[in-house]
Amino acid sequence: MAAFRDMEEVSQGLLSLLGANRAEAQQRRLLGRHEQVVERLLETQDNAEQGLREILAMEEEVAQSLLDAKERAHQGGVELQQLQEELQKAGEEDARVKASLDQLTRELEELKEIEAGLERQEREVDEDTTVTIPSAVYVAQLYRRVSKIEWDYESEAGMVKGIHHGPSVAQPLHLDSTQLSKKFISDYLWSLVDTDW
Repeated sequence: MAAFRDMEEVSQGLLSLLGANRAEAQQRRLLGRHEQVVERLLETQDNAEQGLREILAMEEEVAQSLLDAKERAHQGGVELQQLQEELQKAGEEDARVKASLDQLTRELEELKEIEAGLERQEREVDEDTTVTIPSAVYVAQLYRRVSKIEWDYESEAGMVKGIHHGPSVAQPLHLDSTQLSKKFISDYLWSLVDTDW
């Protein structure tokens, strides 16, 4: 702004000089001043252009920084979304594992109750069999000695198998309980026993 005022003064001075028809010295002085003003104006223009270039360079840096920040924010948003999805999946897996653990805990409690019941029954059976087993063993041994029958305990279900060791020869037994009555089987087995004592 000062440079334009100076130019205006120089211009008015030139006009007054021409109008008054003064000496050539005053004209040279004004021309010299005019050159100084033009030089200052050019220097100011150079400085302004340099400042403008620096501002443009800074604007470019800021714009690039802003773009980089936007890209980082976008990538951060994508990573955040991935982490949220992984967290959700982990939460769902945790819920499944907890449900499975709860189910297994209930089953374990049921098994403990069953085990306690079986132990109770075993104690009761032990108490009952302390008296009945010796007598049952005695009866089974007595029946084996009397009947002389060796039973095949590995036969198929519904089959009565064994060997009767008779007075002269061993005779195999093979009776189908699905086709024969229990009474017939019992009568037949007792008929093998030698009653002549």
